[in-house]
Amino acid sequence: MERILIVGSGAREHAIAVALARSQQSPELLCFGGARNPGIEVLCSAYETGSVTDAAAIAVFARAQRATLAIIGPEAPLAAGVADALWAEGIPVVGPTKALARIESSKAFTRDLLKKHGIAGNPFFQRFASLEGVGEVLARFPGQHVIKDDGLAGGKGVKVCGDHLLSQEDSLAFCRELVESGHPFVVEEKLEGEEFSLMSFCDGDTLRHMPAVQDHKRAYEGDKGPNTGGMGTYTDADHKLPFLIESDIAAAQTINVRVAEALAAECGAPYQGILYGGFMATKDGVKLIEYNARFGDPESLNLLTLLETDFVAICRAIADRTLNECAVSFAAQASVCKYVVPEGYPDEPRKGDVVELPVDVPADVTLFLSAVDMCEGELVATGSRTVAVVARASTIAEAEVLCEKVTAQIPGRFFHRKDIGTEELIARRVQHMKELRPA
Repeated sequence: MERILIVGSGAREHAIAVALARSQQSPELLCFGGARNPGIEVLCSAYETGSVTDAAAIAVFARAQRATLAIIGPEAPLAAGVADALWAEGIPVVGPTKALARIESSKAFTRDLLKKHGIAGNPFFQRFASLEGVGEVLARFPGQHVIKDDGLAGGKGVKVCGDHLLSQEDSLAFCRELVESGHPFVVEEKLEGEEFSLMSFCDGDTLRHMPAVQDHKRAYEGDKGPNTGGMGTYTDADHKLPFLIESDIAAAQTINVRVAEALAAECGAPYQGILYGGFMATKDGVKLIEYNARFGDPESLNLLTLLETDFVAICRAIADRTLNECAVSFAAQASVCKYVVPEGYPDEPRKGDVVELPVDVPADVTLFLSAVDMCEGELVATGSRTVAVVARASTIAEAEVLCEKVTAQIPGRFFHRKDIGTEELIARRVQHMKELRPA
């Protein structure tokens, strides 16, 4: 019997646990998380809390619990070398080593990798560790640039002209803030189009691509407000998206394949885990926004809910590098995910509010617990995204109605984006792409 360690305690890890628990192999699940998530804990035989970047502590726990396989959920443990520590204990890991995880932990590493290996998708970019030369680059792309913290910033280290940066002075001020904090950064040409995520299971040689997903980073309806970790997502029943064309999907899949090959060449080791490309469909084809070295959150909540293939078998194939022998399929359904978050999120979120979950949840709706903890027997919000609601149906519109009905039943000082997955929002996306690349 597999004894599978899950590292992390958010909604992504809750979805991972649920998908593993569905397996006919009946694995024994273990968790090392930053908080006590009751949705995960009820599925585990052992659960320990601590810092998810403490590689030594996680390795000790894994060894003590005789783990046979591990899957790392968040990005911070990957950047901290938790996979390296587990492999050193003889425990195979779904999740890249520290060197390979640079595909996420350094924006400049990724841009340089594409450039060096002649992989399509790069916009103009330049990395800075000081303000020297910044003004000249900003002036080359007035009102058309993006500034990104080069390292990990929880999805919140990016500022975009026209959205967060309203003048050259705003841009210089953000660059100055990053320099004063000791954070190198990348200035990139702003891309015009529609974003989508395309993730692939990868064993270093073989990739099995997942359906395309669209995430919604902005906090408020109409794509307004600050960036967040992601307020919700949707997928379509045909595993594409209404605003994409066949060549967009093919281009993103090809970039993922080429990047996996480039990583192996650059690092001298196979990339074993989830390769997550964040892409932009533009009038000039598909461009890369960034890479992540793990399942997206919330994208994974949609995808793992729709996954038909035994997830334990997929994880074992990634670890054993036998993914070429494993066919992967997803249900031909649409899905919509909406996150319930505390008032004030993401900048000044409320903390400590009791979370009341709906009692009567339809069979086609799943709740995943995220930034929560147990306090004196009650489920409380800890300040970030709190509960994710995922609905499945034959169309996006039907899934959205079902998702909204359940999401609206969660009371208290919380909010969510009601527009994610609505026909109006999707129609705007489709029209935007028609205007960018008329037939």
